[in-house]
Amino acid sequence: MKVYVNARFLTQNMTGVQRFALEICQELLKLRHDLVFLVPNVENIAILERSFPVQVVGKKNGFYWEQIELPKFLKKQGNHLLINLCNRAPIFYKNNIIVLHDVIFKRYPKTVSLGFGLFYKLMVPNLIKRAKKILTVSQFSKQEILYFYPKYHRDIKVIYNAVDKKFRPHYDNHHNELYLLAVSSDFSHKNFESLVKAFLLLNHPTLKLKIVGNKGSIAIQYQNEKNINFLGRVSDEQLIELYQNAYAFVFPSLYEGFGIPPLEAQACGCPVISSNLSVMPEVLGDSVIYFNPKDVNDIKEKINLLLQDKQLYKGLVTKGLQNVARFSWADSAQILNDTINQLMSQE
Repeated sequence: MKVYVNARFLTQNMTGVQRFALEICQELLKLRHDLVFLVPNVENIAILERSFPVQVVGKKNGFYWEQIELPKFLKKQGNHLLINLCNRAPIFYKNNIIVLHDVIFKRYPKTVSLGFGLFYKLMVPNLIKRAKKILTVSQFSKQEILYFYPKYHRDIKVIYNAVDKKFRPHYDNHHNELYLLAVSSDFSHKNFESLVKAFLLLNHPTLKLKIVGNKGSIAIQYQNEKNINFLGRVSDEQLIELYQNAYAFVFPSLYEGFGIPPLEAQACGCPVISSNLSVMPEVLGDSVIYFNPKDVNDIKEKINLLLQDKQLYKGLVTKGLQNVARFSWADSAQILNDTINQLMSQE
């Protein structure tokens, strides 16, 4: 008996969802030896160097591969269990486990394209209805799923994100360059513009703001601000160095299913100033300074507070490291493994 993984994520750019899938799978491979990672026929498979047991299926990629070629292959193999870790799965294949990270397309429909939103509105109810098991990444996301899809009430398991051990403090940090760091994609619910406006209100003579992620409309709008640097995508090694040397990490998001970047910052010894909405109190507890992300002045004041209060700064570093220790990829992989074993025992 084999367990197949929908490994389309190995062919995609690394965002939080792909990071989750990659880390969970690395730990899951330590627990079982029957996993086969199914990928579309593309030239560049991003993570082959990690020695995943990869099998190329079909001749296409993208949506067609996932909805047509992948289930066709699975049915020929005997309808084995398929693990889907990135919100999507073949709609008409029933022997599924799916991880649904959030329902942003329902809560903030304007943050996604019309086609993307329509696709998910049609797909997700069918996935929830047909899947053998639904998992999600926080209690907050679980309640969101149940709120928007009450007639498909299911026993949804929570499987948290965590942080790779390579994210760790660098204790020789002396903040030679004084900067705030933000990491995310340029979607409207990420709320970068409010952060930029708050930063400009500070009018600090030496403080800089560095933003990691896809360069979009915000980068174009503020490209001439000399103290704001839009860095685009960076490697993990570059990202770790940025976390380690930042004065603080700011997370202004309006909506997250989990939110990995604040934990990565904390793991690197960087204090966090965060939005108080959605999942953030669940993930960050009392280890951060919270602000109202819809209030630019509140964001400014909380940044200013951390700049002025050195004792608060030191306390947040300590609390951050303690908070990160609550989360483990190994523990989350164990929950997924138990779910797989439970379903296989029922066949």
